[in-house]
Amino acid sequence: MRFASFQPGMVIEAGPRTVSAEEIVEYASRYDPQWFHTDAQRAAGSRWKGLIASGWHSCAIAMEMVVRAALEDSESFGSPGIERLQWLEPVRPGDALRLRAEVLEARRSSSGRTGIVRWRWELSNQNQVKVLTLIGTSLFDIGAADPRRP
Repeated sequence: MRFASFQPGMVIEAGPRTVSAEEIVEYASRYDPQWFHTDAQRAAGSRWKGLIASGWHSCAIAMEMVVRAALEDSESFGSPGIERLQWLEPVRPGDALRLRAEVLEARRSSSGRTGIVRWRWELSNQNQVKVLTLIGTSLFDIGAADPRRP
């Protein structure tokens, strides 16, 4: 999507995206090697009653889905950060995740060269249980295409 397509109130949906046990272990082994993400047998006897994905893995899945649904081939060039992030429920092997991204704000910077989108992303599992919510900002390089550019 191009920056000009983003409008407040717009909702972008994607998914489902199924998460496997192998993917959970592979991601966690590299980036978050805590036993409840990497050791299915030990995790089975834990408070989690089974393997769960790293919260950071859940964020990476949300990012993958947003890129495929909205940012791929856009003018997006990065983000200044996340305003709010919550991991509400664990992501488990076999979960089929769906993304709902709502545009809260879409505006141009004071220079007119950067598009700014503030949006809320939510991931829910196959039972419609929210597992992740975040509010973030994405930046778009629109200066080159802006006829008002000085």
